Amino acid sequence: MSTVTLVGTRLAEVGEEFVYHGEASGCAGCPYRTQCLNLTPGRRYRISDVRENGQTLDCAVHEGGVRAVEVEAAPIRANVPTKGAFAGSKASLAGPCPHTECPSHPYCEPAGAEFDSEYRIETIVGDPPHDYCMLDRDLTMVEFEAPEE
Repeated sequence: MSTVTLVGTRLAEVGEEFVYHGEASGCAGCPYRTQCLNLTPGRRYRISDVRENGQTLDCAVHEGGVRAVEVEAAPIRANVPTKGAFAGSKASLAGPCPHTECPSHPYCEPAGAEFDSEYRIETIVGDPPHDYCMLDRDLTMVEFEAPEE
C-alpha cells in the first residue's frame, strides 16, 4: 500500500530509496507539515510514483522545493549471521562493525535497520561482497521483508 508524501525535488524519482528521519528544525510553521511528516521515522521507503502534474512547493529544508510522490515501505538488504538464515526465518544484524572501508559495511550496518530488532528474511541473496570478514563473522546477505504500514 502506498502513501502520498512530499520529498525534495532531487530525490523525486521512481525507484529512489531513502530512510525517513522525521521532522527537521526547518519544518516548524510550515503549511505543508501534514503532507511531509506522515511517514514512520527510521523506516526505509522506495518511491513508487511521482505526481507529474503536481507543483513544486517551497521548502525551508530542501533546496529546490518538494514534490508529491507515492512511497512504499522498502525491503532492506543486509548481512546476517549464516547460522539459521533462511527465507521465512527471523534474523538480527550481527552487530556494529568499525571497518567502514569494507565493501560489506553498508550491509552490516544498513540504513533503516536497528541492531536490537529482529526482521523476517524474505530472500537469501547469497554471499556478501567482501572476500573475508575482518571480525571473523560467517555472514550471508539477505533481504528483509518490508515492514507493514
